[in-house]
Amino acid sequence: MTFLPSHDRQTLPGIKRTPVCNMASQSTGIQQLLKAEKQAAEKVAEARKRKARRLKQAKEEAQAEIETYRSQREAQYKKYEQSVLGSRGDTETKIEQNTRKKIREIEDNVNKNKEYALKKLLDFVYDIQPELHQNLRLDAK
Repeated sequence: MTFLPSHDRQTLPGIKRTPVCNMASQSTGIQQLLKAEKQAAEKVAEARKRKARRLKQAKEEAQAEIETYRSQREAQYKKYEQSVLGSRGDTETKIEQNTRKKIREIEDNVNKNKEYALKKLLDFVYDIQPELHQNLRLDAK
């Protein structure tokens, strides 16, 4: 054990002699603890970063799987829809053709019966037969 240098060996009243090596070893121990704590904090921070990266990567992979599955199911649905219902364009074309056909038939009927309907209407308007209303009372005084 090393004590204070020889010229300081005289003890002053009220001052106790302390070995220098004891203070140095305490300081070294504290430094080692601080260093170990810093290293542990760095390892924890690195582990958290790795965990965050793994979670992000897992999320991206899951999203890619979901998109793949969704596109497969959409393709299956479209195939099924086309096999059962046929294409929408064909259905729209058929409906449009039927509508045009019905409009033409109605126009033909109007043109065919226009003269007859107009004649009947005019005959009804021109053929006026005046008569007294049933609620009218004529007093014979």
